Amino acid sequence: MRQKAIKDVEIIDMSYPNISIGKINEEKTVQFKGGVLGQKVRVKITKNRGSNKKGKFMEVLEESKIENAKEFCPNAGICGGCSYQKMGYETELLLKHNMMQKLLKNHHIDIKELSIVRSPKIKGYRNKMEYTFGDAYKDGPLVLGLHRQNRFYEIVDTEGCNIVDKDFESIRKHVQKYFREKNTSFYHKKAHTGLLRNLIIRKAMHTGEIMVILVTSSEKSFDPMRRDLFAHNLLNAKTDGRIVSIYHVINDSLSDAVKVDSMELLFGKKYIEEKMNDLKFQISPFSFFQPNVFTAEKIYQKAIELANVDKNKNILDLYSGTGTITQLFAKSANKAMGIEIVEEAVEKAFDNAKENQIENIDFIAGDVLEKINLVKGKYDIVVLDPPREGINPKAIKKIMDINPKEFVYISCNPKTQVRDIEIFMENGYIVEKYQAFDQFPRSRHVETVALLSKLNTEHHLDIEIGEDELSEIDFSKDATYGEIKKYVLEKYGLKVSSLYIAQIKRKHGLIERENYNFSKKENQRVPNCPEEKEKAIEDALEHFGMI
Repeated sequence: MRQKAIKDVEIIDMSYPNISIGKINEEKTVQFKGGVLGQKVRVKITKNRGSNKKGKFMEVLEESKIENAKEFCPNAGICGGCSYQKMGYETELLLKHNMMQKLLKNHHIDIKELSIVRSPKIKGYRNKMEYTFGDAYKDGPLVLGLHRQNRFYEIVDTEGCNIVDKDFESIRKHVQKYFREKNTSFYHKKAHTGLLRNLIIRKAMHTGEIMVILVTSSEKSFDPMRRDLFAHNLLNAKTDGRIVSIYHVINDSLSDAVKVDSMELLFGKKYIEEKMNDLKFQISPFSFFQPNVFTAEKIYQKAIELANVDKNKNILDLYSGTGTITQLFAKSANKAMGIEIVEEAVEKAFDNAKENQIENIDFIAGDVLEKINLVKGKYDIVVLDPPREGINPKAIKKIMDINPKEFVYISCNPKTQVRDIEIFMENGYIVEKYQAFDQFPRSRHVETVALLSKLNTEHHLDIEIGEDELSEIDFSKDATYGEIKKYVLEKYGLKVSSLYIAQIKRKHGLIERENYNFSKKENQRVPNCPEEKEKAIEDALEHFGMI
């Protein structure tokens, strides 16, 4: 078998999310995940075709000049948790800003003044961590921590991790010490033997309540007595917050992901309670809740501000989770409805709404694609907060058929968000506002909120065309917008909107009644037709003898 080439390269450019471009020589580059602008790194070439190759990051040979932080995590560059530990926070924000600008530009989304809202906390902001049991080297002592960068089997002791609350570190060290003294085995991924798999810690930052979840295999050595001893001992861990809930989960899955075969409450409450924006939320072991509540509060406040919610508006929240956003919008709206595929999350959403005494709210359990047809009534604002993979392409058309005045699209993955926004733009929507947030300092991730508005047909401009101008038009050569769209789709495989066709017709001086469909908002952003689609439309106009 031919060995894959190893190259030492300098990172000359980056794209979101933390994709590096390394320069091999004057003609060739390699693209790979990881690294920092300006670093010299070693890369393994995985795809060798053409001048733009694909590779896998191996190690840093020389640090970048922008890695100039005076203090950083002792595990920086060792564990796989963070990307930007060694640079100053302002530098990190600038790097993320530049990557986001390029992402938006590449998808023809024109944002004049993109900004990233800082996280209120740069250190100790995470309210959930999933640690793994293992060893740092073969036959070494038991370690509870995170995976070593680019290593599947090696675990790093994360002492000194600066993105977690200090209670997490206290509990992690306490549990690691306890099981070391008991000489307890960890689960070996290759042999599928051993007991200890994961430790999950969740903390409600505003109330101080802590939940600990121990994940093991079903090995019989961890009997009820030993489970009770573990829970009793854990309560002795020194924390500022209060451990109010301890669970034991059995996971015999062969994958490395945490899956629940069975779950038992060993101590305390079934949930922890968090407060956010004057509301209370119950967080169960595996329900989703924003990992950085401090930035999440700012994200949701911005979403409500952009939507300009009032008591005359009805809100539909798709991908509603435990109803966090739905409830926040419901406080200011006439009514709010949420749709969520995870039934447990929907049950928790009802519980949270009841706890907060919010009555103008309802939830539907099921897939958005299937349940959206059940939605009845008129909705002024549709909130979209999909998972990382974005919106199912089959669901987008159904979502647009709701025909609200505005969409508020909240995203934890701007790459799939801009892909989806392009489809909305092709169907007559414009990006009114766009705001980025640094939800995860020191990581490569950015969260965003976009306000999408339909061009408003109530605000249009009619221009009278005189008889002299009418005489210049050859109606026999005019093709309908539908015919142009069909031609472009069949020949080029591209979908083009009426707005794009109108732009190209005006560019070529084709006289037609203007119907600009002005947005009701000031400083509207009308999407410009991408170059590829412009050429396809021009070809169609030539085909139909219009130019």
